[in-house]
Amino acid sequence: MHKYLDIHPKVQKALDNHLPVVALESTIISHGMPYPKNFETAMLVEKTVAEQGAVPATIALIDGKIKVGLSEDEIHFLAKKGTDVVKTSRRDLPYILSQKITGATTVSATMIAAELAGIKIFATGGIGGVHRGASETFDISADLTELAKTNVAVVCAGIKAILDLPLTLEYLETLGVPVLGYQTEELPAFYTRKSGYKVDYQMNSPKEIADLLRAKWGLNLQGGVVIANPVPEAYALDAQLMNDAIDKAIIEQQKLGIKGKESTPFLLAKVKELTAGKSLESNIELVLNNARLASKIAIAFNS
Repeated sequence: MHKYLDIHPKVQKALDNHLPVVALESTIISHGMPYPKNFETAMLVEKTVAEQGAVPATIALIDGKIKVGLSEDEIHFLAKKGTDVVKTSRRDLPYILSQKITGATTVSATMIAAELAGIKIFATGGIGGVHRGASETFDISADLTELAKTNVAVVCAGIKAILDLPLTLEYLETLGVPVLGYQTEELPAFYTRKSGYKVDYQMNSPKEIADLLRAKWGLNLQGGVVIANPVPEAYALDAQLMNDAIDKAIIEQQKLGIKGKESTPFLLAKVKELTAGKSLESNIELVLNNARLASKIAIAFNS
């Protein structure tokens, strides 16, 4: 056992018996939505994974340990503390652990923890990427470089719509990270099913995706895979509505001088406000949809 890992007995038992496990991040709990909606959603995501036949493993940093699999009390604690919990990426892990600070894992930190624990499939909302205006700011999410080197597949609703989608796709191509579309050849854009940009490959079943993952890692090709899963049609938002809200949110962000890891939570909160809460409902449904698909892929990968 790794000295910084604390794997929940239920998760460890599943891993020992080669049963399907799905990693889940905790930033969506602390920074993704307000209390108590964040707690209710986190519990619903875990329930959704279990109902599909996989074992959920929500990941966070508590008392100097990377906890892989949280109790209901621990999830409630993170939800209640909200943004007081430190948003933790690769860069932050050594500090947060050594100082025994409570940390919520981003995509990159969750991937690191999942790989340490031996979990191959991870479900989240959307991945980070190249921020708009990155040619000036150089603001590029650590999620992308993590995807280049950590052997974990990430099921998401595409790249967060607040980002520069074509530049993020270019960056992923440079890093050699495959972007797969689940039953679609078009990259979903988080709240919307369409973006105008193509994925690398359309995959039509969990088995096809599991076969690709086996081939990639069987060739010792380091790094993850992005599995872009469109938000369910009933919860997709109008593209023009979203783009207008995002443009306004970015103007507000620039006025306030918000940068770095605070950018994404600010923009998501502002978009929620500008869309009268519609984006929050969409966000919850796309996460549940990703949890369902990730569970099916984990089952196929383990069979």
